[in-house]
Amino acid sequence: MSTLEIKDFFHKETSTITYLVWDPVTKEGMIMDPVMDYDPAASKYSYDSVDTVMKAVESEKIKVKFIVETHAHADHLSGSQEYKRRLPGSKIAIGKAISVVQATFKKIYNLDADFKTDGSQFDILLDEGDVLGLGNFAVKTIHTPGHTPACYSFLVGDALFSGDALFMPDFGVGRCDFPAGSAEDLYDSVHGKLYTLSDETRVFTAHDYQPGGREYRCESSIGEQKASNIHIKAETAKADFVKFRTERDAQLSAPKLLLPSLEVNVDAGRFPEPEDNGVSYLKIPLLPKSR
Repeated sequence: MSTLEIKDFFHKETSTITYLVWDPVTKEGMIMDPVMDYDPAASKYSYDSVDTVMKAVESEKIKVKFIVETHAHADHLSGSQEYKRRLPGSKIAIGKAISVVQATFKKIYNLDADFKTDGSQFDILLDEGDVLGLGNFAVKTIHTPGHTPACYSFLVGDALFSGDALFMPDFGVGRCDFPAGSAEDLYDSVHGKLYTLSDETRVFTAHDYQPGGREYRCESSIGEQKASNIHIKAETAKADFVKFRTERDAQLSAPKLLLPSLEVNVDAGRFPEPEDNGVSYLKIPLLPKSR
């Protein structure tokens, strides 16, 4: 079998990584965790990041079949709808537990009664063990809840796209204090699923926060994670991890793009409907500090 091609695109403003993944023989490909550029101070968006990835798509003559979201992101607005517009025939895929997140944030944003919480805004809903065909490769779905209840990782050949379940070993794992997040679930996802994969499995993370100002990295291995992940090693006990994660999360500030991101991302990257002046508006709830 041919070697899977993977190209990473680092979005420095949000420390997010978008991946372009393809079979070099058939040229069938997918885009993982697409970013749209958004300036919260001016509330202006652009498609500079989309343009960059699209140049690679066109240069390599890739036939993009899928635009895959590992979860509903709280740190960037998804560019999935713009990719779908530019790539006729492509489909947006996410894990089926997105319905849980939609139901939660429908209440938080007080969205219209007709906002559906069944995931139907997305083209493909994936469950544990489901497979997408990508040329000669199979994209295998692994449900890895914890950071959110709707987090999924994807295994393609020897490459695991871990979303926020695993970051680089020197940064650890994703936080678990979002609604319906669970440190217990994240431990089970990592120890019970991801750490059972071969040590040689390559791990591609959804973010790199460059601790200590080190150079950007996006790839590790399951073996490296088990040996040196600063939050959850192979020998880490569940009770110790849950205690650590709970105490650490209690000290963290909310991501700066949390509220703009989730309103868009639970609707498969769509903006709210324009009002009578032709402009779309995001809803930002005002909450007392004690909440």
